[in-house]
Amino acid sequence: MKKPAMRIIPLGGLGEIGKNMMVLEYGGRLLVIDAGLMFPRDELLGIDLIIPDFTYLRERADQLEAVLLTHGHEDHVGALPFLLREINVPVYGTRLTLGLVRNKLEEHGLAADSELIEVEAGKPRQIGPFFCDFIPVAHSIPDGIAVAVKTPAGTVVHSGDFKLDPNPIDRRRTDLSKFGELGGEGVLLLLSDSTNAETQGVTGPEKSVGKTLNDIFSQAPGRIIAASFASHIHRIQQIVDTARRHRRKIAIVGRSMVKNIQIARELGYLKIPDEMIITLGEVNDYRPTKVVIICTGSQGEPLSALSRMAAGDHKKVDLAEGDTVILSAKPVPGNEVSVHHVINRLFKRGVNVVYESVAPVHVSGHAAREELKTLINMTQPKYLMPIHGEYRHIHFHALLAEEMGMDRRRIIKASNGDVVRLAGGKVEIVDSIEAGMTFVDGLDVGDIQDVALRDRKRISRDGTLIVVAPVREQDGSIVARPEITTKGFVYMGNKRELMKEVSALVEEILSEGSRKGDSDPVLMQEHIHRRLAKFIYKKTRKRPLIIALVVEV
Repeated sequence: MKKPAMRIIPLGGLGEIGKNMMVLEYGGRLLVIDAGLMFPRDELLGIDLIIPDFTYLRERADQLEAVLLTHGHEDHVGALPFLLREINVPVYGTRLTLGLVRNKLEEHGLAADSELIEVEAGKPRQIGPFFCDFIPVAHSIPDGIAVAVKTPAGTVVHSGDFKLDPNPIDRRRTDLSKFGELGGEGVLLLLSDSTNAETQGVTGPEKSVGKTLNDIFSQAPGRIIAASFASHIHRIQQIVDTARRHRRKIAIVGRSMVKNIQIARELGYLKIPDEMIITLGEVNDYRPTKVVIICTGSQGEPLSALSRMAAGDHKKVDLAEGDTVILSAKPVPGNEVSVHHVINRLFKRGVNVVYESVAPVHVSGHAAREELKTLINMTQPKYLMPIHGEYRHIHFHALLAEEMGMDRRRIIKASNGDVVRLAGGKVEIVDSIEAGMTFVDGLDVGDIQDVALRDRKRISRDGTLIVVAPVREQDGSIVARPEITTKGFVYMGNKRELMKEVSALVEEILSEGSRKGDSDPVLMQEHIHRRLAKFIYKKTRKRPLIIALVVEV
């Protein structure tokens, strides 16, 4: 008699931070755990988002049972709208997770056709051939869950993102007793979060940040601008609570921040008295010591609220000496340069800046080594497969398990696309599939060749216009006349005169920025690109590919 077999195929999240997606297969049916995205590094110019390659699921769309979401962070839910565009499938998640997802689907015009099914920790569900038991875990966003998936081939425990915070903000601890119960029943394979596998000890409690915030608020001589992830509801709650103790009003800036706070308040996960909230237009009606601005931009995103404030380009917030900016987040790998750039510009404006390197204004939402050991001890898995992390994280997680006495042959160090087979009480990598990445550029979804092809078509039609403008690093003032180069750009009028007008316009834009103290090269490039595009189209009815480079010297 043929033994029942189960297959697990990671389509993302192994060897990288982001685009988490795991496929479980049993009895000819597929269950997907998480559908996340990843933000591109600087070298991927023109790419907005990176999502998993859905080819494997697309070819088996009729076998797909459901998507199960562990929590509401972008690296776990951000790719869902792109998947649902292609495959209409039920989505399971907790209340807050589905609240955030519903808003995302509305933006993509998919909410009406999507089936969202709420689950609760402690209330198992049969999803096709998969019996799923949901376990509450503490993380940096409320309503996170781990999931135990049971089939005749064995029990698989997926930890989700977790930490063992003894006193979390929402009092919802990671349920170790449930993990222990599963361990007693027998866990064939544990899929465990590896993000902090390099970090010794335990991750600090979220409430420790509140003490630091209170000290900063007590000493701040003016306005406070607090930047965090828009999805970090616990951190936002601590900022609000601290502002309330110090009798400060709060203004909320940034589209995602406004929307997430609204959703979390409506669902009861975030408590902010109505009388505390003021509009950005009302900020100047209050003394600086009575105002806190909560905003996006903790990752140094060039067009975020904080970056615009740092560059003096924000329409309603003009930073001044005496203001205090708190970056209550750690840079995501790849964002360090952008974050440091924003910090430097804030200091240049005479603002006091508090960030993780100088004060404990952030703690991780992921388990450190001692917590990972605890999970292994509680579940007593026969096999371990480290997930959610770059290769070094997976490596150190595997070493940790070996140090605990686990046979290295029972530690599965998989990569995206590996086919992991569970049968007869054994777990092993038996095959691999193509599991690359898909690039998203605006509304277009495809690989990098598609983006390049689109640009080539545009260049072949209207050519390119390249602007190189040297400016002083200290104040953004013009060092020399901008250099204008065109390739394939045809103009039937006086082209030389047109280029003089282009050069003059670029100088005008740079001079305006320098006078306002708005000398951030990224923002200047954005201004030049936008205004030149309008000017060129008005003059020539052409849309050349415009490349603007502002070089600090």
